[in-house]
Amino acid sequence: MEEAPTVLATRLSRRLIKGGFTMAVAESCTGGLLASTLTDISGASKWFTHGWVTYSNESKSSELGIPLDLIEKHGAVSTTIAAAMAEGARLASGADLAISVTGIAGPRADDSDKPVGTVHVGVSTADGRRVKQALFGGTRAENKDAFVTFALRTAITQWDKLRDRDARVDDEKRKLESREMDEKILLARQKAIREAMAATKGPWQGDVWSEPGEDESVGDDVEWIEGTSPPIFEQE
Repeated sequence: MEEAPTVLATRLSRRLIKGGFTMAVAESCTGGLLASTLTDISGASKWFTHGWVTYSNESKSSELGIPLDLIEKHGAVSTTIAAAMAEGARLASGADLAISVTGIAGPRADDSDKPVGTVHVGVSTADGRRVKQALFGGTRAENKDAFVTFALRTAITQWDKLRDRDARVDDEKRKLESREMDEKILLARQKAIREAMAATKGPWQGDVWSEPGEDESVGDDVEWIEGTSPPIFEQE
């Protein structure tokens, strides 16, 4: 069962709040619906920083820094421009995460040979960019809702992949640090053992321990004389 956009928006917000992260959006065909869905959540100002509706090519260029010749070459509805929109929004806002949406909601595909219902969603973080494409069939309003849902789901999936990767890296780092510590402890123990063994071979050892077969007596035999204080020694 498809999750509602409000549910997906809440899931994404919880991830951002947990890590103290922020996000921004840049929209074209959805006309601000993505930003509206996100800011319907109470307390969104803690993690939502910016929202752009760059509907025209000129606004994509002036607001997000995308060269017009790049838009003309690839078309506004393309993976290249979706990636550029997300990257431009992230850099302009300073947010940790940026989502872009560009597509053809319908009912006609004006100035485009792409089918109605085509959408490209870009996700940008400091770790890189990712773009996903989808095709939906519906009315203009239905497609806009579907685009927002797809954008939120894509952002959550990509964010989780990045966090899982970071967790694996941290886990490997901890394992490496643990192995290095174990090696240091082992080397310290080996050093202590070597030093202890070396100490038992000191020059005084021959004055204390006799070799097998040798007389182990020390000096003359003595005998205690009972009843005297202090005791005296009498040699035989």
